[in-house]
Amino acid sequence: MQPYEAERRHLERQITYGRPIFLVLALADLLDRPPYERGAHAVLFVIVYLAASLILALAQNQQWIGEVRFSLPVDFLALAVFLILSKSVAAFWFVYLFVALASGIRWGVQRSIVLAGLVTLALLVRTAMNAPLALELMMSSLALCAGTFAAGAGMSFLGSRHRRQATEHEFLAQLTGQLEVDRGMAESLRLVLGDMARFFDCEEAILVFRDTDLDRIFVWRYRSGDHSRLIPENLPLNRSDGFLLDQPDASVCWNQVAGAGEGFGWNRKDGRRLKDLPRLPGPMLQELGWRSVLGVTVDLGGHPVGRLMLGNARRRFLPEDLQWLERIVRHLGQPLRNLFLLRHIRAHAIEGERSRISRDIHDGILQTLLSVDIHLDVLRRKVLVNPDQAASGLSSLQQTVRNETDELRRMVTDMRPLRVQSADLVDLMRGFAERFRNESGMALDLLINAVDFQIPDRICRDLFQIYRESLHNVKKHAHASHVVVKLWQNESQVVLVVDDNGDGFIFSGQFTGDELDRLRLGPISIKERARSVGGVLTVESTPGHGARLTIAIPLG
Repeated sequence: MQPYEAERRHLERQITYGRPIFLVLALADLLDRPPYERGAHAVLFVIVYLAASLILALAQNQQWIGEVRFSLPVDFLALAVFLILSKSVAAFWFVYLFVALASGIRWGVQRSIVLAGLVTLALLVRTAMNAPLALELMMSSLALCAGTFAAGAGMSFLGSRHRRQATEHEFLAQLTGQLEVDRGMAESLRLVLGDMARFFDCEEAILVFRDTDLDRIFVWRYRSGDHSRLIPENLPLNRSDGFLLDQPDASVCWNQVAGAGEGFGWNRKDGRRLKDLPRLPGPMLQELGWRSVLGVTVDLGGHPVGRLMLGNARRRFLPEDLQWLERIVRHLGQPLRNLFLLRHIRAHAIEGERSRISRDIHDGILQTLLSVDIHLDVLRRKVLVNPDQAASGLSSLQQTVRNETDELRRMVTDMRPLRVQSADLVDLMRGFAERFRNESGMALDLLINAVDFQIPDRICRDLFQIYRESLHNVKKHAHASHVVVKLWQNESQVVLVVDDNGDGFIFSGQFTGDELDRLRLGPISIKERARSVGGVLTVESTPGHGARLTIAIPLG
């Protein structure tokens, strides 16, 4: 497992900063001993080595120098020279433990253990050359060498584990960064499944999700080298047992699925090994064409809702691979849940917007066109009998068509993507108010009680849409002559009020959005937009004397 570039630089900095610390300890040990116990030139060697290490550590903080480091062979050579010069085993150990740690980080534990064995052998040879072969001395030398090997192997293991954890952390961060709402679910899952297939060296990766609301199974399947858009398969719910392996809590690996098979697995909740491993159904295996499979349950909100599977590995899976996949799935659980929830919210929002557009077209333009069609049929009969009356009727119809054309143009404009930021909200509202006065001939007072609004952009967008939709409704239905719009903000909420002196609604009194839903009354699109940003809509109506809409949106 190779570390990513950012983590590799982080590990290299740790080696660069750790080297002077171990050398200071070695120097302190040498200076604490009498000169005859230090060894010729040992102190000078450590001082030069320490100075070079400090210069290297300082250079790491200078961006104009770039990345500078000692290669491991340089540290190995320094260790060999110090073994010859120094008489202190303790001072040698400090340098040796640093080299073991650095090799564990850079090379991994296997090659570093070989290094520990070579150093132990060299220390044993030096001890045998400098002392008579007495039994008691041999026993202490063997104990010293055993301790040297164990300490070096231990430091190598710690370095290797640190490297692995840093790499895993970077990989998890990369996967999480792929799950972006703005990127879209299909593209996010394609990137995540592609990264996992490459990381585990597999040909395919599959994410299975069971949607209980729709009673369907959705399967996103990534094939190595395929960069096309990921389109999920929509399958009936009875296929869930096959994908979930009849045991939703089972984490399973099959290195060989043919015949009796070869695999291992355990219960993800208690970690107990499974005696009888669940298998993919034969028809499904034939359809997928998999020779090996690694599968882990996807858990959202404490309930198993799917499975992540990797197929056709180019190497044998080990138990640590299955454990690592479990950690990945646990880490991705909440981001995946958020992505699926936002997918549902977006789907409902789109459905609601389509319903609103459908109602507007049906109740507005479509009814007008039907009326025009009826009038044209009447005028067709009159054109020969009473041409003047037919001409007058045609003129009236022409004006009606122009009005509906303006309304249709307004609807098309409203459907365009709108980006409203807090800094632009007041200017946009004032601009629309001026256009509304010119087009409708009504008096409009826009009262904004704030100098600098601090409102999230998503709320600004829906707030402006509610403001615009409210004025359109007043223009179209209220027959008002005067409208007052107020907008203000405090620490907890932003409030929009639209008050007109028109006909009002067909009901009398004050009602909340939920109460209007139960009565099947009120402006549907405004209710939905207010609810989408967590706002509370209140409508106060006095038939024949006007209506007031109040939308209070919390900012917490």
